[in-house]
Amino acid sequence: MTRREQATTLAQWLALGSAVGVLCGAASALFLWLLDRATAFREGHESLVYLLPVAGLAMGWLYERFGAPIKGGSNLVIDTIHDDGPEIPLRMAPMVLAGTVITHVFGGSAGREGTAVQMGASLTDWVSHRLGLARHTRRQLLAAGVAGGFGSVFGTPVAGAVFGLEVVVLGRIEYEALAPALVASVVGDMTTRALGIAHTAYPAAPAVPLTPLLVGKWALFSVGIALASTAFIELTHLVKRQGERWVPRLPLRMAIGGAAVVVLWKVVGTSDYLGLGVPVIVRAFEDPRLPAYVFALKLVFTAITVGSGFLGGEVTPLFFVGAALGSVMARLLGIPIELGAGVGLAAVFAAASNTPLALSIMAVELVGGGALPHVVIVCALAYLLGGHRSIYPSQRVARGKWGALLPRVTALRDWLTTKAPEAEAPGAKAQDTRAGDAKTPDDGG
Repeated sequence: MTRREQATTLAQWLALGSAVGVLCGAASALFLWLLDRATAFREGHESLVYLLPVAGLAMGWLYERFGAPIKGGSNLVIDTIHDDGPEIPLRMAPMVLAGTVITHVFGGSAGREGTAVQMGASLTDWVSHRLGLARHTRRQLLAAGVAGGFGSVFGTPVAGAVFGLEVVVLGRIEYEALAPALVASVVGDMTTRALGIAHTAYPAAPAVPLTPLLVGKWALFSVGIALASTAFIELTHLVKRQGERWVPRLPLRMAIGGAAVVVLWKVVGTSDYLGLGVPVIVRAFEDPRLPAYVFALKLVFTAITVGSGFLGGEVTPLFFVGAALGSVMARLLGIPIELGAGVGLAAVFAAASNTPLALSIMAVELVGGGALPHVVIVCALAYLLGGHRSIYPSQRVARGKWGALLPRVTALRDWLTTKAPEAEAPGAKAQDTRAGDAKTPDDGG
C-alpha cells in the first residue's frame, strides 16, 4: 500500500469512526438519561415492581410479534461481524432501548451494555448499507459500533475500543479494526459527556506493591471469581433452556420470570437487587461489614431476569457481583477492600465475556492506576479458570484457552457440544470439533 493509499484509508477511518462515535454517543446519552429517570421513578413508586410480570407479558408479546429479526441480540451482532449476514434491522435500536428502560422501570435486574452494543451496531450497520461499504469495511465498522456503544455507555473509551476488538473471537484481538474502533469509542465517549451525561465515580483503588504472598492471594481470589462467573453463565443458560423447553411462548416465559423476581424481592425484603444496583457497588468499596451473601443474591436476580428474556445487559449486574464478592474475599485474604472490590468488579465480567484485556483496562479507567498489576493477574487467571463458556455463545473460538488449535474458527455454542477433552489441556492435539445444529441460548441483552 502506497503512502497515498494509507493516508486515504486513515482519513476514511477517521471520518467513518467519528460518524459512528457521534451516533453511538448520542444514543448512549439518551439511553442513560432515560435509565436515570426510570430508576428514580421506580424508587419513588416501588409498588411498580409488582407489575413486572405484566410488563414482561407485554414486552414478550411485542418481541414475539415484531422482534424476530433481532432475536439474537448481542449474539446477532457477533454473528453478523463474522458471517457477513443480512443488515441488522434498524428497529433493534429503538426496541432494545425501550425494552431495557421498561425492564428498569418495573425492577428487573439487568444492565446496560447489551443495549448500548446493540444500538451501536444497528445504527452502524444502517450507515454501512446506506454508504454501500465493502464487506471487510462493514465488518470493521461493526466492531467500531460495538466499541462506540460500550465505551460511551460506561465512560471508558480505551476499554470500549479493546472490547470491540476482543469480544469477537475468544483469545484473539481483531487488530484490523483498531483505528475505527478507537476513534468511535473516543468520539462516542466525548459525545455522551458533551450532552451532559455524568458517569458513576467509583472510589480509587489504593496502590499496593506486588509481593509473592500477594500473588498467591490473588490466585485464590481468581478461583472465587471464576466460580462466580461460571455460576452466572450456567444459571442464566439453564433458566433460558428450561424456560424454552417447558414454556414455548416468550410472553409467558417473561411473565413467569418477572413473577419469580417479585417473589425474591419480597423474600429478601430489600430493593438493593433490583435494577443496576450501583449504590451497592459503591458500598462494596467502603463497607467492611457488607454481608457475604450479597453477591449471590444479585447473581440469582440477574440470571432470572436476563434468562427469562428481559432486556438490558450483564455488565453492571456483574460489576455488582464482582465488587461485592471481591470486597468479601479481600477481607478474608487481608487485601484492602477498595482494591479487592475494584479488581473483582472487572474480573467477573472479564471471565464471563472472555475479555480480560478490555476489562483490565476498564478497571484502570474506573478506579485508577492502583488496580495495576493486580487486576491483570486476576482477569487473566479467571479467564483461564472459567473454561470455554461465555455469556456470548456466538463468540468464535480459533484456539482453546490452553493452546489447542482448532481446525477452523467455530462458534462457541457449536464447539462446546462436541469439544474434545484434550482441547482443554496444554499441548493438546487439535481435533475436528464441527457441530451440526446444536443450539445454546442466545443472549438477548
